[in-house]
Amino acid sequence: MALPDFTMRQLLEAGVHFGHQSHRWNPKMAPFIFGARNNIHIVDLAQTVPMLHAALQAVSDTVAKGGRILFVGTKRQAQDGVADAAKRCAQYFVNSRWLGGTLTNWKTISASIKRLRHLDEVLAGGEANSYTKKERLTLQRERDKLDRSLGGIKDMGGLPDLIFVIDTNKEDIAIQEAQRLNIPVAAIVDTNSDPKGITYVVPGNDDAGRAISLYCDLIARAAIDGISRAQGESGVDIGASVRPVAEELPAASSSGFQGLAGPRGTADDLKKLPGVSGAIEKKFNDLGIFHYWQLAELDHDTAHKIGEEVGLPSRADAWVAKAKALTAEAE
Repeated sequence: MALPDFTMRQLLEAGVHFGHQSHRWNPKMAPFIFGARNNIHIVDLAQTVPMLHAALQAVSDTVAKGGRILFVGTKRQAQDGVADAAKRCAQYFVNSRWLGGTLTNWKTISASIKRLRHLDEVLAGGEANSYTKKERLTLQRERDKLDRSLGGIKDMGGLPDLIFVIDTNKEDIAIQEAQRLNIPVAAIVDTNSDPKGITYVVPGNDDAGRAISLYCDLIARAAIDGISRAQGESGVDIGASVRPVAEELPAASSSGFQGLAGPRGTADDLKKLPGVSGAIEKKFNDLGIFHYWQLAELDHDTAHKIGEEVGLPSRADAWVAKAKALTAEAE
């Protein structure tokens, strides 16, 4: 693979060049402003293109070296795009309220993540039956609250090596924490923002949905490029082989279940299922399971056989029940 390609036309069509009203500008962004039209500042895309390319290169290099990327976008129009992009490239995200100390007080955050995992196990296992209905509801609410804030970094396992930020004004606390820890920051910087302290400044609109989707897609593809480079550096040159490896459907598992060759569209976050970690999710994917509906359709025996294959047979019924609920919500 290579770094994702993009053109100035794509940036124009996504509205990347539209800044804020001229009276709302930050003078420090003056070098990146082309001019004003109808009292709206216009970003100089001739500078955005190479600066965005530099940010993509930094993301790819970081991932190629085994580093972690943290996507940060808590504003409403960025939440879904940030989460989907991070999941697609096996990275991490914060798309709800940024908890102060997420980076600078990682020890405390780790304790909260441990609590989240414990609640997942309690609510998914037989232990939940020992609680009253009211107690279970209280635990479920606590679990949901923690998952909203920490679900995207639950499997991060340590501090990120680079953070990618949408809207530097809204995520100023995250940026300050990264700066204190010397963690590089790649960020979309609008005309009303301060570029100071941002390692990889990308001048552009940080409000338009199409622009945010474009940024997230490019960063995700850059991370995937880094993963591909890391695999290539391991010495395996699939393309040079006389008989290249063909992409095949996953072999039927011992349960008799026939999985998919890959996700249909965006894969579901299987870590939302009781007790499913990133490692267990990978085992599901290896079996060709990428979506809630696949689990929701399983009968009791097949579900338990799959549970045995991934190492958690006791959770099988809970997975099916939760998958049915999540599928119903999506509909």
